Amino acid sequence: MNEEQVISLLKDSGVIMEGHFLLTSGRHSSKFLQCSQLLQHPPNAARVGSAMAKPFLSSGVQTVIGPAMGGVILAYEVARSLGTRAIYAEKLDSRMVLTRGFSIKPKEKVLLVEDAVATGGSVMKVLELLKDCHADIVGVSIIVDRTGGKKNFSVRTEALIKMDIESYPPENCPLCQKGISLTKPKGR
Repeated sequence: MNEEQVISLLKDSGVIMEGHFLLTSGRHSSKFLQCSQLLQHPPNAARVGSAMAKPFLSSGVQTVIGPAMGGVILAYEVARSLGTRAIYAEKLDSRMVLTRGFSIKPKEKVLLVEDAVATGGSVMKVLELLKDCHADIVGVSIIVDRTGGKKNFSVRTEALIKMDIESYPPENCPLCQKGISLTKPKGR
């Protein structure tokens, strides 16, 4: 899939939303990417998963991991394309952990996947988990990099598309200053 095809798929699926949104990081933005709208359709999830796997086909990936919730379906689809296993990490307090009997062996080649990155907080927490497991981190694969490529994870990072979407700390949010209602799109 090329960038134009990915953007078309995101628009057709209703992923790109406009308004005033509270991001997981606590920051505010005029745009929100609800990738679950894309991933609820297995053919779309398979197409995106295959495209995310492609740059890593010759990397010897043994395991694909994603942060719950956004990375669960993606980990499965990317792993299916790579012919390997899929696991996910769950949030416990302020960190990500392996639960449900999942484990990673030292030097295991692991690819981390995520649907969208704004601040990269979830990805950073999973990277910390992988370092604690002494995994061989092959890279990070993302559907949408909201930072326009500015976020550096210190490992190979591939994004299907890069969008420069601005976000604001709540105290400096121009949308708040205009009195636009804030939406919590993740339903928490």
